[in-house]
This record gives sequence, C-alpha cells and structure tokens, in this order.
Amino acid sequence: MAHWRLLRLGFVPLLLALWRWPPSTGSLQVEMAGETQTVLLNDNATIVCKVQGHRHLDITIMGITWFWKNQMSATEVILFQFFGAHRKIVRPGASVPLSRLERGDASLQLPGVQLWEAGEYRCEVVITPHKAVGRVRLEVMAYPVSSLFPEQATVKENAEQLISCVASGFYPMNITITWKKWTQEDPWYAEVSEDVFTNSITENEDGMCNVTSFLRLKPSLEDNMTIYQCVVWHKSLPTSQRLNFTLTVIEPEKTTYTWVYIFVSAGILIFVLILYVSWKQVLRRTNPYSLS
Repeated sequence: MAHWRLLRLGFVPLLLALWRWPPSTGSLQVEMAGETQTVLLNDNATIVCKVQGHRHLDITIMGITWFWKNQMSATEVILFQFFGAHRKIVRPGASVPLSRLERGDASLQLPGVQLWEAGEYRCEVVITPHKAVGRVRLEVMAYPVSSLFPEQATVKENAEQLISCVASGFYPMNITITWKKWTQEDPWYAEVSEDVFTNSITENEDGMCNVTSFLRLKPSLEDNMTIYQCVVWHKSLPTSQRLNFTLTVIEPEKTTYTWVYIFVSAGILIFVLILYVSWKQVLRRTNPYSLS
C-alpha cells in the first residue's frame, strides 16, 4: 500500500504545487518530435515526449500532464494527467503506457484522431523537484479520394467529349489538379493547359473538401489512342495520384446518311414517274390522236 503512505506524506499535494512552478532550467529536459507532427484522419497518433538522460524512472515520484490548445482558441485543456497513484483521462482513449514511462517515454497515444483535434500539445513532466515542458503542433490531414469519369470513351471525330476528375474528402483545402497527355508520336507526358477548367473548392459540414476539374476534347482521328492523365497533388499524399483515360476516336457514321439519300432520291424518282404516267393518261382522254 505504498501509494497510501505517499498520500499520508502529502506527496500528491507536493506534485500539484510543482505544476504551478515555472519550467525548470535545470538538468530535466524533454525531447519532442520537432515543431510539428502530422497524422491522417482516423489514424492513431503518438505525440512524442521523451525525458532526456533517464533510462529508468521511478514513476511513484513523478508526474506528467498533457495539455491541448485548439488552433482558434488560447485556452488550454487537460487531456491526460498522471501523478503518483492518480490518473485523469479527459480525452477518451488517451494514454501514456506506464511501462514506457518508466523508461522515460512520456509520449501521448491518441486513437482515431479527428480534424478538430489539430492544435498545440504541451507535455509537462515533473520529477521532484524539477519540471520540464515541451510543445508540438499536431496537424491532421485527410487524403483525397480521386476518380475519373469516364474511364474510357469512344468518340466520333470532331465530336466534343468532357472528362471530369473528382477529388473528394481531403483536408487541408490546398490541392493541385493538372492534366497531361501521351501520344504515340510523343511518348512523354506533356501538360495540357487548353480547354481545362476547375471548379471552386467546396467544404463539407465535417470540414473536408471537394473539387472537380474538367478537360474538354474535340478530337481528330490523329488523337486516336491518346492517353490523358489527371494528376492530383495534396500534402497528405506521399506521391501524386495519377488517373489515366484512353481516348478512342472513330470516323462519323456514313451509312445512315447514304441510305437516307438513296430513299429520298428513290422517292423523288417514283413521284416524277407517277406524274408522267398520270399526264399521259390525261392526254389520251382529251385527244386520243395526239399521241399516236
């Protein structure tokens, strides 16, 4: 019952009092993972905070508190707190494994991170009688889900075809969509700038964004089997997303027009013959000797 003895000795009030002290400039220091950490939406995050120079810690005489401050607010909120036998968890699922804490790792684990949890995180470690503080900014991102419509198309020569490239569910808002094409004569993808237009980015109620880019084509037979490519770049992606579209160009159908011409011509000819026969019959009746 060691923790009860510590409570009788007033250890917990001592730690609480230490939290009000300014950060120590002594030997106790914590190491963060740089100024910024990034995590994908719904992924588990480990916000790094390690006590330097301590391979083994007595966690019965130390404490740790994790604070969070929203990007739009100056008010800090306690997410997790541990000191002595006391543990306070405000953010559901937040944890600092005690086995790692004994080895000097006070990193905060957060499951299923959401967009609104981006902001500044502050790690505060007390090892009586010293205190150390570390800060890091967490950036939450969502990668775009991209699609191309249509994926394949057969187009008549000189007929217009509109290709759309949709990127949805991404965050933050900044995104780049470009178009390229590949031909048999030019085996390198060349950027397309004409007849390209992109809509304004729209934001969903959940904070994620959508955008659509369009490519308008009016191909000739020389464009047959040209490959068009939509290239989507977002900071959440390790590499660009590339979606290909193969264009098949065919000659306009001539058969239909030929048969229409034949039927019309035949109709006119039959009509003329009928008129001629009718005219001769009328002449015979009026003057039977005129055609003899």
